[in-house]
Amino acid sequence: MPAARESLLDAAYTALARRPWSAVRMVDVAAVAGVSRQTLYNEFGSKEGLARALVRREADAYLAGVERALATHADPRERLAATAEWTTSAARGNALVRAMLTGCWSERLPSPTLTAVPSASAVPAQRRADGALPSPADFVALVRDRAVAALAGPGTTRSDAFELARSCELVVRLALSCVAAPPGEGGVPDLVKAALTPSHRLGVRTVTSS
Repeated sequence: MPAARESLLDAAYTALARRPWSAVRMVDVAAVAGVSRQTLYNEFGSKEGLARALVRREADAYLAGVERALATHADPRERLAATAEWTTSAARGNALVRAMLTGCWSERLPSPTLTAVPSASAVPAQRRADGALPSPADFVALVRDRAVAALAGPGTTRSDAFELARSCELVVRLALSCVAAPPGEGGVPDLVKAALTPSHRLGVRTVTSS
């Protein structure tokens, strides 16, 4: 039931914005979504299952935003700056994304275990939510690897790829530091561009000094 599933996740997300997760009731989530409580339990199995599915959805949405940011410009530095800016804006606007990126889960939020959990559910999407959830270190690697894949050209050598990966990880970690301590005037893009000066080796052959 894809439509019902999304409606339930939307209802859970809205409820979480209004009250702590401990005060969110399954019956209320089902009512807002316009389905029975049994449908909710059939889809997610438990409140923990609902929490895991909600966290997984927000993680996927954040990573989809990373992909969009990496496709916004021709210049690699601009693309990395856009990725860093997206990371900080996503964390600022979504408490679940912020918790996932930093590992700091407040008492208001669900705190599902990051390791995979056993499940007998026959719902494919539920089994996916039962899998391991990304840790902050996982997100660093996931975003870094997506950036490398987006920026590496067909002529990229192993040495270039190594330098590119280092640069991409630097940008991701700089963005995460800005989540914890927002920058002042100029914002995240200026910090990224200052870190990736024209002389900084991105490992992309199409980048030239300006």
